[in-house]
Amino acid sequence: MTSHVLIVAGSDSSGGAGIVRDIEAVSAFGLRCSLAVTAVTVQTHQRVARIEQMPPDLVADQMRAAFAANPVAAVKIGMLGTAATIDTVASVLASCLPVPVVLDPVLASTSGRRLLDHDAIDTLKRRLFPLCALVTPNLPELALLSDLPLASGETEIVEQAEKLFDAGVSAILVKGGHATGATATDLLIQPGREPVRFEASRIPVAMRGTGCLLASAIAAHLARYETLEISIGKAKRHVFARLLASSVQV
Repeated sequence: MTSHVLIVAGSDSSGGAGIVRDIEAVSAFGLRCSLAVTAVTVQTHQRVARIEQMPPDLVADQMRAAFAANPVAAVKIGMLGTAATIDTVASVLASCLPVPVVLDPVLASTSGRRLLDHDAIDTLKRRLFPLCALVTPNLPELALLSDLPLASGETEIVEQAEKLFDAGVSAILVKGGHATGATATDLLIQPGREPVRFEASRIPVAMRGTGCLLASAIAAHLARYETLEISIGKAKRHVFARLLASSVQV
């Protein structure tokens, strides 16, 4: 049977982010998806109008059914919404490990709408981080997770990431999309190792859901038993190609 990536995330009615982007990314590499929907959102490309959280027990039942039905070779987690959902997702994963888990810590939408309760951040770090092979924050998310001001350079990025190692995370990929300059650099930071840089030319085009695409593409390659660094490199090139194609269409 074809390996599956279990997507644990929220929907986006505009198709710009969330589960739609996750499925696109995983399918691009010849794998199939299983789903556990954590929230249903009403969105355009400009704003989030409404969010309905799924009951935590329903999220758990979806995850268990996915593991029972299919050969799940990796898990990608996106929007979780509440501390109760985080607790439930962590409990299910703990009973189903080992399987590589990629967490895109979705804290707010592109338009600024908060997508994770503020009081749930500690639960996210305490319960879910130790179960993840990789966490993929952007610069604003890294600042919120480390409870520090926005990092202004690589030294500060590494310092903020290292604060999260106390929570038990084994690897952090800090995305450079919110930085400036001609090159978009993502940093893979792991305890006791030099940071690994993944670089691509910055493309002047606005595209929602790139964080979803990247994390899901990484999960897809991990599901194919590739190393973390190779998975990140291939996923980065995939997102760059999507951005380049979007810029040509514009």
